Amino acid sequence: MRKKRILLLSEGFGTGHTQAATALSDGIKQLAPDVQARVIELGRFLNPTVGPLIFAAYRKTVSSQPKLVGMLYRKKYKKSLNRLTQLALHRIFYTQASHVVNQLRPDVIICTHPFPNIVVSRLKRAGLDIPLYTLITDYDAHGTWLDPAVDTYLVSAEEVRTKLLNRGVAPERILVSGIPVHPKFWNNLSPSEARTQLGLQHLPTVMIMGGGWGLSMDDEYLTYMTRWRDHVQLLFCMGSNQKMIQRMKQDPNFKHPNIHIYGYTHEISTIMDASDLLVTKPGGMTCTEGMMKGIPMLFYSPLPGQEEENCDYFIDRGYGERLTDKMTMKKWLDQLTAEPNVISEWRQTRQLSEDELKRCSHEVLRLLQLEEA
Repeated sequence: MRKKRILLLSEGFGTGHTQAATALSDGIKQLAPDVQARVIELGRFLNPTVGPLIFAAYRKTVSSQPKLVGMLYRKKYKKSLNRLTQLALHRIFYTQASHVVNQLRPDVIICTHPFPNIVVSRLKRAGLDIPLYTLITDYDAHGTWLDPAVDTYLVSAEEVRTKLLNRGVAPERILVSGIPVHPKFWNNLSPSEARTQLGLQHLPTVMIMGGGWGLSMDDEYLTYMTRWRDHVQLLFCMGSNQKMIQRMKQDPNFKHPNIHIYGYTHEISTIMDASDLLVTKPGGMTCTEGMMKGIPMLFYSPLPGQEEENCDYFIDRGYGERLTDKMTMKKWLDQLTAEPNVISEWRQTRQLSEDELKRCSHEVLRLLQLEEA
């Protein structure tokens, strides 16, 4: 009997979409080793020369013109891409997509970005007979995710389900699965164990994340945090932003035994376990990981659009606060040093169970009828 095959298609517009695909793939393989799961960034795979140039241009636009990105997000918020745009995407970027699908012969396709979702939906209308699951990787439902050819939407929360219902999606096509986290996040270490593993001091600890691209917060905030460096451990995770990393390492404010600067790292789960507070941009994946760990979060500089929606979702449910000024930062850092037990109690009451951490992987296996409902 042939093993079940899952093809997960993502895109390199940001790192969260592919992170979600990889997390789901690795989670499924751990729960069901006989299932074959493969992750492909479709545009980069089909266009190894042009793809990275397009993603680099997008990254530059997000960094330099976030308001433009937000304006485009809102303008198309309730609309799917029109057929002409879909055809142009296919002709310019995805002409060989059907060959990839035919060669890999998956039993199901899961898309974690709207573009491959659009492409596979178009192939289904042309006769492709493979179930298509669409995993929405934020706490919002932009119109570009929607297509009648999608068999099942996997969504992060009931609120997103409601948004899809209001757009006319049938309830039986929506499954609240949560956003998947990598199996590394399924087992939590105590802060003491995590700090020992990482070679850190046993002090109140703050993790500052810039996202996979390392888009940084205002330099003024970064320097302001170093005022607590004698009493609070500061862990700066700057992703692939090498310019920022080098600048920080040369700045005397960051040359202190309690300040650690990381580039791209696979130890995010352990660093979160070691931390008492997470300061982050409100990307869907990072926020989900922080929620899973039960860490209080301070959100800075949300991009207009989905990051603003993510930010509002987590603040409304008591998972954190928006970083609007230095006094907000001061309040939290002072509390870390004066009342460390408050944070410990926070984590204990909000940390999710192991079943909840594995939920998305289990739900996909049930859809494949490899697990009982």
